[in-house]
Amino acid sequence: MSNIQKAITEGQRRRATLIWDYHRMHHQARPADVAIGMGSHDLGVAAHSAELYRAGLFPTLVFTGGNSPTTAKVFPRGEAVHFREHAIALGVPTDAILLEPNAGNTGQNITLSRDALAAAGIHPATVLLVSKPYMERRSFATARKLWPDVEIVCTSEPLEFGNYLKSIGNEKLVLDMLVGDLQRVIEYPKLGFAIEQEVPEDVHGAYESLIRDGFTSRLMTS
Repeated sequence: MSNIQKAITEGQRRRATLIWDYHRMHHQARPADVAIGMGSHDLGVAAHSAELYRAGLFPTLVFTGGNSPTTAKVFPRGEAVHFREHAIALGVPTDAILLEPNAGNTGQNITLSRDALAAAGIHPATVLLVSKPYMERRSFATARKLWPDVEIVCTSEPLEFGNYLKSIGNEKLVLDMLVGDLQRVIEYPKLGFAIEQEVPEDVHGAYESLIRDGFTSRLMTS
């Protein structure tokens, strides 16, 4: 427990909150042809997807994701498999869920989910992307690049930053993830992986400050 909870400072929390708010797209969840639950370490994605299904927002739900270094121990059979099981336990019918168990990155989450839907004869015009809160912007930018002919709406659990930190239980990991996701928002358009997103000056300053403070374990290396 002690190595998990080396407390972040108030300044670091303020800067992280700026980045957290930027990552969220602040879209209004609304009815869509399908939803895609983006695999990650956060089982809240499956719970939120189930809640939206029960609210009648979509008839078909894809869970996508294999494993990553942060999920292999938690979800040994793969992110999508565990998300599917959790959603079924929360009342989503088995036949409403498509499984995409191979994606290893956000681009593959999008393209392999699109392929799984097409194989099922589903060609949506509107897609609701359900992700962990700080993955909304990266998911949006990636989907707009790789699937430009559909309307993309992003949603995640409506949690305040402090409550999300408590729910994950590892402040450093969350800040590392926030910083790593923002690096990808900035760098992926240059690599052709996503559309460009403007990053406000204060958000960029917060990002650089947290890098200097050592929240770097999820940064890409060149």
